[in-house]
Amino acid sequence: MTMKKKLFLMGFVFLLCSCSKSSTQTITTQGDEVGMEDTENTSTVWSIPVSEVLDGGPGRDGIPALENPSMVSAENASVLFDGDLVLGYKNGDDIRAYQHIVLDWHEIVNDNIGDVSLAITYCPLTGTGIGWNRVIDDQETTFGVSGLLYQTNLIPFDRATKSNWSQLLNESVNGSLEGKKADLIQLVETDWRTWKTMYPTTRIININDTGFSRTYGVYPYVDYRTNDNTFLFPTPKDSRLPLKQRVHAIVNGDVAKVFQFSDFDSTPVIKDVFEGKNYAVIGNANFIISFELEGADRNLEFDYVFEGSSDILVEDNQGTQWNVFGEAISGPRQGERLKASHSFMGYWFSIPAFYVTEIYANSN
Repeated sequence: MTMKKKLFLMGFVFLLCSCSKSSTQTITTQGDEVGMEDTENTSTVWSIPVSEVLDGGPGRDGIPALENPSMVSAENASVLFDGDLVLGYKNGDDIRAYQHIVLDWHEIVNDNIGDVSLAITYCPLTGTGIGWNRVIDDQETTFGVSGLLYQTNLIPFDRATKSNWSQLLNESVNGSLEGKKADLIQLVETDWRTWKTMYPTTRIININDTGFSRTYGVYPYVDYRTNDNTFLFPTPKDSRLPLKQRVHAIVNGDVAKVFQFSDFDSTPVIKDVFEGKNYAVIGNANFIISFELEGADRNLEFDYVFEGSSDILVEDNQGTQWNVFGEAISGPRQGERLKASHSFMGYWFSIPAFYVTEIYANSN
């Protein structure tokens, strides 16, 4: 990248925090531990090394999270192309999509969908979108953007305790909740055309009523998501795959296994064993999802029946049809649900930066 282009990119990134509240943060070292001081939080111990916690620039809330954003129907969505990515969520008949073109600018959306308190956390620098339950220790909270990064990845903070969390570790790494794990909520990442075809009654964030003036639809990081040589912050780089390739990662403890879109070219359903657990991983050109198979579910065989006009994904050998969220839509198991795996989509480089990572080897 030329110096002129790099300076332009950095300047554009700092525009993300314009017209937003910011707070001063100082990373401080306490022996081998890490602390942070700011206007709202005294120095506390961190569980990650100080040399790898970086100040992204905007400061706490400099990138403003959204809370219960206004939603519109699919036909009223604007500045959104069929190929744009969304993170989809379903709670009964309440179906919502959170578009990347909004998340690029806000990174976190706190939403209430029926009885579910959901935080959509999205890091545009690692391409990772993960759903968290906002009820922690029986108390509902909201998450904001701290302005700090760990291995180029988003560090949210919860407003109830001001504890800081690592998105990709799904864990509080600083504050009174340090060591607490986030309860995951299943999301499906796919393109807008696929999502609205599967779920025509979906609602999506109304970009004309977010409360902020942003150029939604204009990607704020120039060529970052397509250029493997463009990085804003230092991070480990594993050359086994193209660094910005989108992959599906299944996580088990401190290890992960990734699946590529090409793995499903000839075999849309893969049954795999990873760290002693059984999984069904299902994919096509537009999405990859996975489920952990426990008990009798390990014996199920799945036929791929997805046609794109509905959310029916597979039919098992007992005659039950399952949708993309693992819900049994018809058949003898109707009303049941497969167990969602601990998984997410993201840029390849971000996975081995956090986990000892295996790449699925398709034998076909």
